Amino acid sequence: MTQNLIKLAQQLGEYLTQHQLQLVTAESCTGGWIAQTVTEVAGCSRWFERGFVCYSNASKQEMLGVSEMTLQKFGAVSTETVMAMASGALAHSPADCAVAVSGIAGPDGGTLKKPVGTVFLAWQWRGQAGQTLQLALQGSRHQIREQVVGIALNQLLEKFRVYSA
Repeated sequence: MTQNLIKLAQQLGEYLTQHQLQLVTAESCTGGWIAQTVTEVAGCSRWFERGFVCYSNASKQEMLGVSEMTLQKFGAVSTETVMAMASGALAHSPADCAVAVSGIAGPDGGTLKKPVGTVFLAWQWRGQAGQTLQLALQGSRHQIREQVVGIALNQLLEKFRVYSA
């Protein structure tokens, strides 16, 4: 884990602590790496509520309430699914904000429509509409996943700045 990721998590923790807010994560392709990064920060229990690692479609349904119809119609790697994951994470925790991620980190599993490196991220604040971002990343499986963690934390910081302004 890079120091840059830990620094991002520290900054995020400072913002969340100042505003007495808590974060929940819902992760698929990153396998809990976002949660692992934020828990590297001492005192994170003040601002990190919990993390869901939902790799299979069944776990997305059972743990986060993602509908079978959403998964069948749009696929696990889609805007609709990550929005449902973020919303489900908030519904299944007392946290104030959520970040969700699903993607194809490779080296296989990609298609012409959704090649390796396709990743969807979602952020949602309790009581507000969520936002999504589609990424087309390059690199090894490890590199793609690490990039996603950095982007997720960076975007969460940006969205927090907008939310708290």
